[in-house]
Amino acid sequence: MPRTVRNWGRSWSSTPKEIVYPRSEEEVAALLRDANTSGRQVRIIGSGHSWTHLVPTGDILVSLDHMQGLIHFDKEKMIAEVWAGTKLLRLGNILHENGAAMANLGDIDVQSIAGALSTGTHGTGRNFGTLATQLAGLTLVTGSGEVLQCSPEENPEIFKAAQISLGALGIITRMKLNVVPMFKLEYVSKGGKLRDAVGNYEYYITANRNYEFYWFPFTDMVQFKFVNETDAPIKAGGFWREVDDVLIENLGYAVLSHVSKNIKSFTKYFSKFSAKYVPKGRWVNHSHKIFATKRWVRFYEMEYNVPVENFKDCFYEVRDCIHSNNFRVHMPLEVRYVKGDDIMISPAYGRDCVYMAVHQFRGMQYKEYFDAVEKVFRKFGGRPHFGKMNTMGYEEFRQAHPNWDAFITLRNRLDPKGIMLNDYLRKIFNYRN
Repeated sequence: MPRTVRNWGRSWSSTPKEIVYPRSEEEVAALLRDANTSGRQVRIIGSGHSWTHLVPTGDILVSLDHMQGLIHFDKEKMIAEVWAGTKLLRLGNILHENGAAMANLGDIDVQSIAGALSTGTHGTGRNFGTLATQLAGLTLVTGSGEVLQCSPEENPEIFKAAQISLGALGIITRMKLNVVPMFKLEYVSKGGKLRDAVGNYEYYITANRNYEFYWFPFTDMVQFKFVNETDAPIKAGGFWREVDDVLIENLGYAVLSHVSKNIKSFTKYFSKFSAKYVPKGRWVNHSHKIFATKRWVRFYEMEYNVPVENFKDCFYEVRDCIHSNNFRVHMPLEVRYVKGDDIMISPAYGRDCVYMAVHQFRGMQYKEYFDAVEKVFRKFGGRPHFGKMNTMGYEEFRQAHPNWDAFITLRNRLDPKGIMLNDYLRKIFNYRN
């Protein structure tokens, strides 16, 4: 009986004819060759943390959950080769056991490494690009079933396309990661003023390894997050930190979000309450434990980046848009910095940028809110995170990304029958066959 698959944010569901769990590269290649012969469609799922319709299919859905773990660690070159289905939480522990770590991460560790990198997932920091910039090489089984080794030296054009590819070129089975010696981070969280967070943005980005802030709508308050390397002893917070994470920041927040959902007048009050009682403290731990955040409260999310020089004007126009339209929203807007890169369709291609993410509690109306804010993002040269909600189609992506058509040409060469595409990808890649 077909099984229905849903993403974490519950923005889509899919009922494929079958879900396949290959255990080897050979099985993946055979699957794609058979699909070419039989005219079947194939999509790939990581952990279901994308809000956009990258995954849904009515045919074959592939999960690499049985292809996880370390393949080889080169301590001299500091390159770790891992199976593409490896979850980030497991990866962090594996690297730590080998005295290594990823140089930077986002704040979710339940994603698969291939899913996270292929959608342009990022952290924050002046010296750090999207996670895909940490790739040293990868193994790609193309849509036609050919197995290719890709790196800056071998098949370099395909490598640049495959680093962020939305699973549209084929199935990535292995990833080689540039890693660094393991290190500890100090994380400081505190409240502050919006005018400080935005007005002194360049200072905070320069003065800290990782800097981000959350702004609470209908207030002039933010939560600052400063992260820096340290040799200080571990200060994880122990039992009371767990109580804060679980009972207050997740369960308590979920309860009050449901109140906000059902009582219109509570929304602004809740946002102001959250701003007043932001988590305050200082914690020290190994890097992969500091980067990760527990996320139990489900929400919808849209995230765009704009060139860094457009950030301040864009942010204030977004703020004014929210306030003038009196949107019912209590969840904060998140702001992070990402260094530019040279990855073919990376949202950060060719420019240092600032990402701004808006959130809405699941079950509350989000479309009018997101549509209005999206217009502001695009006015200032915005490009969306591929895994987050947006309304862009082929022409809009083509205007925003200088290499969009070049990527499509390469994609069609590697997967001429379009077996790796679903309805959403056919639309944004203008595939007609």
